[in-house]
Amino acid sequence: MELKTLRSFLAVAREGNVTRAARSLHITQPALSRQLAELERELGCELLVREARGVTLTDEGVLLRKRADEIVSLADRTELEIRTPAAQVEGDVWVGGGESQVVGIIAEVAARLAEEHPGIHLHLYSGNGNDVLERVDKGLLDFGLIMGHEPSSAFDAIEMPWSDHWGLLMRRDDPLADRPSLVLDDLRERRLIVSSQSTAGSSSTSSFFEEENFDVVATYTLLFNASLLVERGVGVAVCLDGIVLTGEGTPFAFVPIEGLPTVGSHLLWKRYQPLSRACEVFLRTLRRQCDEEKASDA
Repeated sequence: MELKTLRSFLAVAREGNVTRAARSLHITQPALSRQLAELERELGCELLVREARGVTLTDEGVLLRKRADEIVSLADRTELEIRTPAAQVEGDVWVGGGESQVVGIIAEVAARLAEEHPGIHLHLYSGNGNDVLERVDKGLLDFGLIMGHEPSSAFDAIEMPWSDHWGLLMRRDDPLADRPSLVLDDLRERRLIVSSQSTAGSSSTSSFFEEENFDVVATYTLLFNASLLVERGVGVAVCLDGIVLTGEGTPFAFVPIEGLPTVGSHLLWKRYQPLSRACEVFLRTLRRQCDEEKASDA
């Protein structure tokens, strides 16, 4: 499979129409149709269902679209990194992770890079631990911010200096809002909204509360969306601190839950995989930021 053919296939998958895809690629419709037919012959299966109004993907076509997207994206990034002049530090740095106040450290690094190396562009990808880990392993992300997980020998890692704490997000008029802390039994009679995301190598928070027979009425992947449910009285959200603003001037309160472990984080990257110059600068800046954070806490 050639990159040119994969790009053509992705254009057809995106447009849902061979004629429109050919127009976007600046080639003729017959030429594009020949490319697609040759690709199907090469793979030994049909990728498209051809109909009067356009095309849809077969199951094999859906799989190829996912893989082709990854291959083309990786090829484009590799070409950009190689073409960048040696004396010129610029390029893209891709970092994945879940919702966490630890991302604040990444934000500090981004601010430094914007001042010291304006040619470096940071891209944040949001996903759960297993998803991020898979993308780092495939080279689709340069770095992954993984919570609650000791990295395997396949990765190098930096332990982040901050930890996240579990608690309950509720309305400010909630009877529990003035408590200094809660225990798990305080949640037994409450309608819970819990995270469906999992940290890498472990089950999701929702699985824990469902297995322990708590009243889970909703799940979330993004806490902002869950906070809308909390505000409307659907339930209270079990979450990490510092993601949604709470306290004076907000509709929310956050109370820590005792008995749940704090969640540490690591920034990891694939071992033995060469880093671009932009990624090396990002990593040096992150190490400096982490050292300063640890020194200020000492």
